[in-house]
Amino acid sequence: SPWKPVLLLLSPPAFSTTCAKCSKDRRLRQKRAISERQLTRYFVDQRKVRVVGGQGGGGGHSFYSEPRKVFGGPDGGNGGDGGHVILKADQQMKSLSSVFPFYQGFHGERGGSKNCYGANGAHTYVKVPVGTLVKEDGKVVADLTQHGEEYIAAYGGAGGKGNRFFLSNENRAPTLFTPGEPGQERVLHLELKTTAHAGLVGFPNAGKSSLLRAISRAKPAVAAYPFTTLNPHVGIVHYQDYEQVAVADIPGLIKGAHQNRGLGMAFLKHIERCRFLLYVVDLSVPQPWIQLQDLKHELEAYEKGLSERPCVVVGNKIDLAQSRINLPLLREQVVERVIALSALTGDNLEELLLHLRELYDTYVKAEQSRGQSPVKW
Repeated sequence: SPWKPVLLLLSPPAFSTTCAKCSKDRRLRQKRAISERQLTRYFVDQRKVRVVGGQGGGGGHSFYSEPRKVFGGPDGGNGGDGGHVILKADQQMKSLSSVFPFYQGFHGERGGSKNCYGANGAHTYVKVPVGTLVKEDGKVVADLTQHGEEYIAAYGGAGGKGNRFFLSNENRAPTLFTPGEPGQERVLHLELKTTAHAGLVGFPNAGKSSLLRAISRAKPAVAAYPFTTLNPHVGIVHYQDYEQVAVADIPGLIKGAHQNRGLGMAFLKHIERCRFLLYVVDLSVPQPWIQLQDLKHELEAYEKGLSERPCVVVGNKIDLAQSRINLPLLREQVVERVIALSALTGDNLEELLLHLRELYDTYVKAEQSRGQSPVKW
């Protein structure tokens, strides 16, 4: 016959949306990696916020009446208080990008009859990253450095009084009741300072981002041009006893950074929170000890005593021939301990990780001796 059968080979679907047993085989879609340029749009370390507390509910105005008791007297209840606006530090938040420019607490409900009080307005919680500084008119009013720490940014207004409140022997049938008070209104400036144990400080293209990728699971952008890193990254170094050390990759500094040159003071402030510093210098450049002197000068000019924190000098790019020549010259010029390594090949990373743990243990003992709890990740 002129008709020939045609076989259609249909491949079975990868998963079924109807069968409960097959739905377990559904693959979870992985998060798409965000580039440094896109991440810069999401990373915000300053925010101006207007907060208004909820308004209190008005007092009730009513008189009790029932059969055989017509003149029962006033029974208007008080109104509910307005809700507060509360800033709460959350370790899962890494930026102020999700903070809106305006927040208002919920209003309290009006007082009812039969002496029923109005319900209080619910509080409005605003999650902010750990290390958020709250300023008002240039003055610091709160410093949220611990996970779960809260600060009441705007108080809700008090509820009004019902006419039952104004009952007295002189006035047995009061008709007076008060409205609820408006909530507190403030304009706050939120400023994020990255909270980490160690901070990687160095000039552009010194290899800070490559080093952070080598010792942690953080994936900052790496390229062969300066200012690749445009916002701080925090990587976590895990140890066998389940201790975790947070290392922050600070964007590269240049000469005059304390005068707001380059990325300037926008990222110098992130170094303030670091308990100890890792100076990353490029061993392949002529006279690498000059880099260390310039870095300390910029830190000291920004905040006095910042360059005197516990530190170690990390000589990067030891895999290059010129670096091996400059290494003994660098050790002669500086008094700090110098750890030579290669973030690209992974040479001598173990020495850095061991010394990083020593700095962390020293910091923990110092905080415990003063009766304070060290920052944990």
